[in-house]
Amino acid sequence: MIRFLLNNTLQAVCNIDPNTTVLNYLRNTLRSTKKRTGTKEGCASGDCGACTVVLVEVKNDQLIYSSINSCLTLLPTLNGKQLIAVEDLKHGDQLHPVQQAMVDHHGSQCGFCTPGIVMSLFAYQKNHNSNLLHENNTLKSHIDKKSTVQPFNPAKALESLAGNLCRCTGYQPIINAAKEISKNQQLDQFDLQQQQTIATLKSIQPGQCDTLSYNTPSTNKKSAVKNAYSPTQLSQLDRLLQQHPKAHLLAGGTDLVLDITQKQISFDTLIYLGEIEELQRINLSENTIEIGATTPLSQCHPVLCDEYPDLGQLLERFASLQIRNQGTLGGNIANASPIGDAPPALIVAGASLQLRHAGAVRSMPLEAFFIDYRKTHLVAGEYIEKIIIPRKPAGSIYQVYKLSKRLDDDISAVCGAFHIQLKNGQVTEASIAFGGMAAIPKRASYCEQALLNQPWNKASIETAMNALDQDFTPLSDFRASAEYRSQAARNLLLKCWIESQPNSLPTRVTDYV
Repeated sequence: MIRFLLNNTLQAVCNIDPNTTVLNYLRNTLRSTKKRTGTKEGCASGDCGACTVVLVEVKNDQLIYSSINSCLTLLPTLNGKQLIAVEDLKHGDQLHPVQQAMVDHHGSQCGFCTPGIVMSLFAYQKNHNSNLLHENNTLKSHIDKKSTVQPFNPAKALESLAGNLCRCTGYQPIINAAKEISKNQQLDQFDLQQQQTIATLKSIQPGQCDTLSYNTPSTNKKSAVKNAYSPTQLSQLDRLLQQHPKAHLLAGGTDLVLDITQKQISFDTLIYLGEIEELQRINLSENTIEIGATTPLSQCHPVLCDEYPDLGQLLERFASLQIRNQGTLGGNIANASPIGDAPPALIVAGASLQLRHAGAVRSMPLEAFFIDYRKTHLVAGEYIEKIIIPRKPAGSIYQVYKLSKRLDDDISAVCGAFHIQLKNGQVTEASIAFGGMAAIPKRASYCEQALLNQPWNKASIETAMNALDQDFTPLSDFRASAEYRSQAARNLLLKCWIESQPNSLPTRVTDYV
């Protein structure tokens, strides 16, 4: 049974297909009097944001609001959380301040995308005002503060809205609404009910391995049984994988659920990893950063940005905020896409993986993890437990560049990562990796060898640029031609050298093709 709050109403869900998305649950499964049809389906792939809803979780006795794509979220992931849809914002006959701001600034055009935009702005407002409401965890502290209104942060507002497309192209009124929201410190019904909400969510937190089971209707004599398990401990997960070696692991689901929405695949057994605390820990030591495999990308960002600023910038352009709130660092690695953004950047940082199978663990350098297109060294029943990243050596050059046709919410044509260490002007260590250039994220070994023990100057760079032709024979596809990819890879190495020179002007980690 899966238990969660739909606004303030406790839902206890059983005997429902665990392949059901939250979008379909809201629009089709709920009884007619309870349906939330304001949540729209635009793309069913997490690209348009029309289906955006907000998930609320309790962490450190505070409510954390996250915008997500309901089209990519399966019901088992709601366990122990609160789900807020656009119909839940209005309080009696009064519009929520976010809705009112959209009205006042004429932010709605045809209206189809508006519910998703409103929900993204709602999450933005909650996070914008969180320090006021959460200080001392009392409403009184919020009310007593007269001069702590945070200034409007255009970058944060745009980040919150970057995952919402408007075909009517009326973005400026929407941004104006976001600016208005930033000034509004008015308490809403969610603020007034926060203590009750926290208490209720604590009371339904998973304490054991929850199961959602469903017997699919069938015209045959036999009906298929579909199960979803939500273990809370690694030992439970290990046992489940021994019992169900063909089960599909569900973490963020931003890639896996596409098989359901785009390919009409239905999985017989799902194991949801989001309830296992050990898989979401971030541990900092003197020499390493350890990140649990199911840590959402948005939570990885602060620590990685602090240690490796270019990697932090790369994560800011990793799809949309809704995707980053769900997608996980381990998932981005495990799906073994040749154009996954994180692997090249982590490979050159010297990252390794801790893999777990039936309680036994083994370690492997990330660069050795990938075998071929979408193939890795994981064996049946094995999974990534954590990613281990060395601290950045003092004085080393670390640069990451992403080339894409669109600045926001787009997949790389080429992603290049460079980590260079110098001594007395000579290259003592070189780690260079690319995504989009081969069937796997791959180091450029010939290029690296051409740089080692050579002066860090333009002549050495030009020699290493030529060596890239021995490292890669890229393919042509709709994102870029093979010729473009080869030339782009060469130029990114040159760019890395130029930007490492004194008084150079650094550019953004993400550039247009």
